[in-house]
Amino acid sequence: MTIAEAFDSLLIEPLPLRFTAYDGSATGPEDAPFKFHLRTERGLAYLVTAPGDLGLARAYITGDLELEGVHPGDPYEAMRLLQKGLKLRRPSPSELVTLLRAIGLSSLKPPPPPPQESTPRWRRVLEGLRHSEHRDAEAIHHHYDVSNAFYEYVLGPSMTYTCAIFPTEEATLEEAQHTKYDLVARKLDLQPGQRLLDLGCGWGGMVRHAAREYGVRAIGVTLSREQASWAQQRIKEEGLDHLAEVRHMDYRHVEESGFDAISSIGLTEHIGVKNYPSYFSWIRDHLRPQGRLLNHCITRQHNKPTSTGAFIDRYVFPDGELIGSGTIVSEAENAGLEVQHHENIRVHYAKTLAGWCHNLQENWDACVDEVGIGTARVWGLYMAGSRLAFERNEIQLHHVLATKTDANGASGYPLRHTF
Repeated sequence: MTIAEAFDSLLIEPLPLRFTAYDGSATGPEDAPFKFHLRTERGLAYLVTAPGDLGLARAYITGDLELEGVHPGDPYEAMRLLQKGLKLRRPSPSELVTLLRAIGLSSLKPPPPPPQESTPRWRRVLEGLRHSEHRDAEAIHHHYDVSNAFYEYVLGPSMTYTCAIFPTEEATLEEAQHTKYDLVARKLDLQPGQRLLDLGCGWGGMVRHAAREYGVRAIGVTLSREQASWAQQRIKEEGLDHLAEVRHMDYRHVEESGFDAISSIGLTEHIGVKNYPSYFSWIRDHLRPQGRLLNHCITRQHNKPTSTGAFIDRYVFPDGELIGSGTIVSEAENAGLEVQHHENIRVHYAKTLAGWCHNLQENWDACVDEVGIGTARVWGLYMAGSRLAFERNEIQLHHVLATKTDANGASGYPLRHTF
């Protein structure tokens, strides 16, 4: 039996792509727009020993599985077709052993994973409890301290690694990121002289926008040393160091309080659902009465506890957790915050990811030189796959705007929204 014949025996429906293997076998339409080529026995071992997205990712990242007909910086079209058409049945253990013997695979021992892969969840306990300060720092380091130069190529001049908001279908990614920051500022009703704390501030985009456009005294905090260094340099270059500051620290160690506004743009995904009560209570305690919170967070389309997929957990966001926006609203309210507005902007994240994939493709050689071919492949795969998930409403992005209403019931919020 050939590898292609073994693959065919597991298909529920005909394959919409062309598949070829190192033993010379092939299946699928010859005129298919995309072709998978399995180059090595190691690639086959990856697929067999880690069924699903993890095995595919391992084989693809190492180059043992090639995808032809699409650029590795943006494999979106091939992944879209694959999601629609690849339906496999799960063989019984005895059938799997028979198939492996037939195609000559000598062992079920998993090959060593690619170096880009994080340790599995069960081994991370050696690094500390989940969402302890040390383990959170390690998780952030894994993803965000890749290379500032690499992020500049992928994210563009804004250096903003969160969902943009497109004012029109034709708007550029930079215009959309500016629109996002300005919408956050208007939702928070920022005024000159106010104090803003930005949690998980990344490269300081919100901090700089608030200081430059609204005259706000802004502090940003991030667990990424690389982000903090880059942000502080940019703040100085823009002449904003009298108003803006980015610190390399855990937000839980911020000593100041009484902030007029707190923004959290893309941090809640890293907090852990069980830690929402302490997270929102911390925010409440650091706002002044009638102060505002804007929480910007990737969410699920439901509120059922769901494990993160193996590929995302091992290669992209170790220890990341998502839940529905209803849980976020409930936990903010349980902490004593009054929710004033709740908005889903998921379609904007699909467009944002398309823009990042375009940038990765356009700067592919420079990105590979900066971080290596394996890491560059991880990013193309992850961003194109995430774009599909947002388009298919598998994940969403929500803004939750809340106030710290004072003891007399005054929120400081107007009769109607002003943004």
